[in-house]
Amino acid sequence: MSREKDSGSRFTQIVKRLPKSFAAATLVLALASACGRGTPNGTAAPADGGHGEGAAPVAVTTALVLQKPMAVKLRSVGNVEASSTVEVRSQVSGELLSVDFSEGQDVRQGQLLFTIDPRVFEATLKQAEAALARDTAQAMNLEAQHTRLTNLLKQGLVSRADYDAAAASAAAMHASIEAGKAAVENARIQRQNTRITAPVTGRTGALLVHRGALVRANDATPLVVINRLSPAFVSFAVPARMLPRLRRGDTGRALGVEASPAGASDSSSTGTVTFIDNAVDPATDTIRLKATFLNNDRRLWPGAFVDVTLQLSVDQQAKVIPAKAVQPSQQGEFVFVVKGDQTVEARQVKVAWIDGDDAVIETGVTAGETVVTDGQLRLTPGARITVKADDKQP
Repeated sequence: MSREKDSGSRFTQIVKRLPKSFAAATLVLALASACGRGTPNGTAAPADGGHGEGAAPVAVTTALVLQKPMAVKLRSVGNVEASSTVEVRSQVSGELLSVDFSEGQDVRQGQLLFTIDPRVFEATLKQAEAALARDTAQAMNLEAQHTRLTNLLKQGLVSRADYDAAAASAAAMHASIEAGKAAVENARIQRQNTRITAPVTGRTGALLVHRGALVRANDATPLVVINRLSPAFVSFAVPARMLPRLRRGDTGRALGVEASPAGASDSSSTGTVTFIDNAVDPATDTIRLKATFLNNDRRLWPGAFVDVTLQLSVDQQAKVIPAKAVQPSQQGEFVFVVKGDQTVEARQVKVAWIDGDDAVIETGVTAGETVVTDGQLRLTPGARITVKADDKQP
């Protein structure tokens, strides 16, 4: 006992000799060391934050597992495509006399777009018509000669060789007439091609040539591109695991699709799936679909990205919980289920799909059970909980 007093008095004297700040720090370290020695009997003190028998319950919010009809929906990002895209090119070469539309204008099928100088082609047509007329006249003369030689051959007044020569000349001239008719028709088509009309109804893009330019037949650069906007297609991909559901919908019932431009979810367009690709993309494990939309309001624009919602079917007995109740882990997704003694159990679940704030659970919970929706970070399996006053289950 005297030895402990001596050591205590020596420690006091040493502290008095030190500067005040250093003495205070030394005193704090000594007190901390004494506190860390444990309880008098040598056992460790229980942690106040533990979830043992005497631990305070964790305040959480909860929700019931509901069973109700839910539409089986898939959400994806799609790309809008024009139902028809045509690159307008000239089929003849010549000077561009006029452009008969404005950039970005809606045009009808058959509407005049460009006019190319037709004078060369009109001259070619007249030349072909003149050659045809000449051959026709010669054919008439040779036909008459052939008729006369036929009568003379019957009377034995001409040789067979002269008759055969006349017949061959008449037949050759008839063939020349057919070639002349083809040349006239070709020249007429070439002249018609100087007037370029819209092959489809749609909206024109940027004008790539201007009046006075020399255009060439079948040039690599088109004169203008026309996109048909009504109807419009939306191409998107869905997970390959949904293929069985897609094929069930391929038996006659059209699968409904909603598409809305990015940032405009309040105004969506409705269409139907019209194409399912014949192979799964192994790189992404997805399958490509295409939906058709009337698009009379021009809400869907070619090349734009849109939010797509595909409704496959309606599950009449879906088990639904708030999506925020589902937590990730290395073993997969799980939820905290509240047991009858107000403790929680961590249970693995399989999520079928997410619809907004709701998660449809395929396996792991049953209807009527209670799951924790907020406060999971403070929970461990077996922890005792208390439901917040404003979140009491009915």
